[in-house]
Amino acid sequence: MANVRDAVDKTLQATSLHSNESFRRPLDADLFQNRPGLRGRIRRLSDGPSHDDIARPGGDGFSGISDADLIAVPAADYDFVVNGIEVENGNNPGVDVQFPWESSPRRNHRQVLHIPRFIIDRTPVTNAEFKQFVDADHYHPADDHNFLRDWSNGTFPDGWGNKPVTWVSIEDARAYARWAGKRLPHVWEWQYAAQGTDGRTYPWGPVWDPRAVPPVDRSRTRRAPTDVDAFPSGASPFGVLDMEGNVAQWTDKFTDAHTRAAVLRGGDFYRPLGSLWYFPKSDRLDEQEKYLLVSPGRDRSGAVGFRCAKDAY
Repeated sequence: MANVRDAVDKTLQATSLHSNESFRRPLDADLFQNRPGLRGRIRRLSDGPSHDDIARPGGDGFSGISDADLIAVPAADYDFVVNGIEVENGNNPGVDVQFPWESSPRRNHRQVLHIPRFIIDRTPVTNAEFKQFVDADHYHPADDHNFLRDWSNGTFPDGWGNKPVTWVSIEDARAYARWAGKRLPHVWEWQYAAQGTDGRTYPWGPVWDPRAVPPVDRSRTRRAPTDVDAFPSGASPFGVLDMEGNVAQWTDKFTDAHTRAAVLRGGDFYRPLGSLWYFPKSDRLDEQEKYLLVSPGRDRSGAVGFRCAKDAY
């Protein structure tokens, strides 16, 4: 394992998310924040078992929210295959992101990973759940531009309690996760929970089914998201809901000397005409969206929410 860790450490010293000239700059520690042992747990299948495969407790906070809607995802050796959907630049270095086992950012990613057992939320975090956090923790971000933009007077609109919370930045999502004793899922955890081990294209199977997701909105005025449990036929092999087609979801963040970006998963319902060039989206489980970050206020969106995960024993 020492050789593997040395290789990963070298990888972390050579990355960028953009230009060919800058891909020798260090990767920010954001990917490993509050993840002790992550470097050891991300390994090639051929490396054999590691003592770091023993899961550690996730999160340092507490909430009164029940664990009834959490799903245990079993450990597996998972063939993680995903491609970036950037419009330009082919597979040139810097086009997408660099995962810890890679030597540079690239569009196409494939790696067999041993993923320890973990817990993931059955649905995205709802407005009602996020309000519990805001009320209990008195949370208010320093940059509150667009924060909970659909809310008014400290609460969500009538009938929105079971809809996914949106207009939250990745910082807001991480704050909720800490309070709840959880964390955001890694990209590969999110995809495995949605896909299982059979390489399916969509959570429900290999063929697109419009009855398994909310209808697409192509209007100039975005409608509200759908309730998180409105499409049970769209469940993943593990019973996880809303993995595609309702709201996009925060996962890992990547930072280099010039830019910050996050990977969004779970293509959202809002596809206004003419937006594809600027915001390419996909409902496929083998495709991911790199979302450039500017500031919390500018990063928030009415089509982006999140779900949480935590380590399991």
